[in-house]
Amino acid sequence: MRVGITAVGRMKAGAERELVQRYLDRFAKAGPPLGLEFGGVVESAESRLGSAPERMREEGARLDPAFTGGIIVLLDERGKNLASPAFAQLLADHRDRGARQFTFAIGGPDGHAPALRDQATLLISFGAATWPHQLVRVLLAEQLYRAATILSGHPYHRV
Repeated sequence: MRVGITAVGRMKAGAERELVQRYLDRFAKAGPPLGLEFGGVVESAESRLGSAPERMREEGARLDPAFTGGIIVLLDERGKNLASPAFAQLLADHRDRGARQFTFAIGGPDGHAPALRDQATLLISFGAATWPHQLVRVLLAEQLYRAATILSGHPYHRV
């Protein structure tokens, strides 16, 4: 199963970008033996329209093509908070059911448009706090790598 990330906003050079790259590189190496291929990150610019609903609609329209024919998981404050083993099991379950594409979507500062949330397979959250998109990418990248280690029985994840 191909696992990709689509995100509103661009990562700037710095510590966050380096951490994201480190964990995504690890996931890209650990995933293939488990049937998890890293499909990369697609970035789109934040909308400059006047109102939040307009911005969310425009940003969602840019993300939409990445979702064709696959599992869509939005990172959203209203989402389900998954423990790391449950996150790993989510990937494994969809892989085992024959899903070919699994996309995580990180929204802009206003979040995701309601229409995009309705279209999503699942909404997940990394806790009740609001995180800047750079840190959400770090958290997601680390959880992808952690999921691969959990599924492979590697000792990285300790209970």
